Amino acid sequence: MFSSGEVGNPSSDDPAPARTDDPSPARLLPWRATATENPRIRVSDTYDTIQSQELQTLRRIFALIGMYPVGYFDLAVAALPMHATSFRPVDKRSLQKTPFRVLTTILRLELLRSDAAQNLALSLLKRRQISIDELLRLLDVAGKQRNQLTQSQAEKFIAKGLRSFSWQCPAVANHSQYSLLNLEHPILADISCFRSAHINHLTPRTLDMNEAQSTVLEAGMAVKSRIEGPPPRKCPILWRQTSFLALEEKIRSPSRNDHIEERRTAVTPTGQRGTSDAANPRTVDEIMSETFQQYPDDWSELWRQGLVYCEYQCTGKAMTTPPLGESQISSLILEHLIADGVVEAIPITYEDFLLFSAAGIFQLNLQVNSKSSRAAVGGGSDKGKSSADLECFERALRCRIFDSDKLYVQVQKQSLESCAKEPALRAQVLW
Repeated sequence: MFSSGEVGNPSSDDPAPARTDDPSPARLLPWRATATENPRIRVSDTYDTIQSQELQTLRRIFALIGMYPVGYFDLAVAALPMHATSFRPVDKRSLQKTPFRVLTTILRLELLRSDAAQNLALSLLKRRQISIDELLRLLDVAGKQRNQLTQSQAEKFIAKGLRSFSWQCPAVANHSQYSLLNLEHPILADISCFRSAHINHLTPRTLDMNEAQSTVLEAGMAVKSRIEGPPPRKCPILWRQTSFLALEEKIRSPSRNDHIEERRTAVTPTGQRGTSDAANPRTVDEIMSETFQQYPDDWSELWRQGLVYCEYQCTGKAMTTPPLGESQISSLILEHLIADGVVEAIPITYEDFLLFSAAGIFQLNLQVNSKSSRAAVGGGSDKGKSSADLECFERALRCRIFDSDKLYVQVQKQSLESCAKEPALRAQVLW
C-alpha cells in the first residue's frame, strides 16, 4: 500500500509528534514543514587561484557541518552568467535532523561580453576576503581532527563562520563602478561590489503553496503572479515556489524578494523528462502544462511507471498468499507485497532544485530583462551549444558533485534491503 500521509512527515528519528490539543499552526505541521530551509549565497569564481579560494572555503565550512555539493545548474541558459550547486546533507538521517540546503551560485566572468566589465569586476573581487584568518585556522584544525572540533572550537567556528555570510558595509565599489557593472548585468554588480558572500534570503516551507499564495495576497503584499513549478495535483511532486516583495530596509540590495516553497515527491529521470527545457519563465506554464497533461495523478500508477522515488517499509502484516517463485521478476514481487499490504511505499521528499524555477526566481530578484541580459552574456548559450562546465566547476571546488538521482536511488535501495531482512520476507528478492 501507499502512505496517505504528507510527504516529508517526521519519522521515528524525528522529534516527538505534535500535540493535537495545541491549536498553534506550528504544532499542526510536521517539523520539516516549519523549518526555514534554503538560503542562497553568491560567490565569485573565475577559476584563478584567488577567486577559487572563496568556493573552496565555503565547501570546507559546509563539510564541517555535514553539507555537501549536490547537483549542477548552468544558469547561463537563462541569461545569468553563473552556475551553481546546492550544499545539503546527503543521507536520510542527516536530512531528518537538519533539512537545510544552501543554493550557491558562482559568477562566471568569462561569459560576459564586455572586457571592461570583466576587468573591473575582477579588480574589485581581488580586494575582498570573505573568511578571516581565524576561521581558516579552525578549518585546518578540524582537518587534523577527523573533521571534528571541540566544544570551545565549535563555538568560535560558528561565530567566525557567520561573518562570511553576513552583510558587511561599506561596499568595495563606488557609485559609478556599481552603475557600470549593474548596467552590464545586475548579478555582476550584486556579487562584485560587496565584501562578503552574503545570504540573500531564507525560504520557509509550506504544505500548501496555493493557500500560502492566497494568504500573502490577502495581507496586501506584492506577490509574484505565478507559482514556479508543477501545477496543483492530487499527488504533488517536485518543488513549487513563490516570492513576494520584502519589507523596506536601510540596506539597498538588488535582491529584495522573499520566498516560500513547497517540497513534495522526488521524481525519477523518466518522470523529469521535459521539465528542464524551460529556460525562459514566459514559456514555463506552457511547457509544464504539456508535460503533466498526461502525467499520472495516482500514487500507484506513478510508482508502477517508475516516475517517482519511494522508500519501502514493512507494515508487520502477515502475507496472506504463498511467496512468489524465484522465476518472477522483482517488480512483480514488490507490487504483490505492496498490494497485499505487507510493504508500504512512502514517497521520498524532493530535496533539490529545478533549473527553470531557480532561474525564474533569480530573474525576478534582480529584475533582469531577459533580452538585454542575453546581449551581455556570451558563452555557448547563443552558439547552439551548451555553456555548462561541470568539469571546471568541480576543479574550482576541488571535489566531485553528488548526483541527486543516485542519492534517491540509494535511499530507495537501502529501504528495500532493510525490508528483505524482515523474517517474513527473507525468501523474497525485492530488487
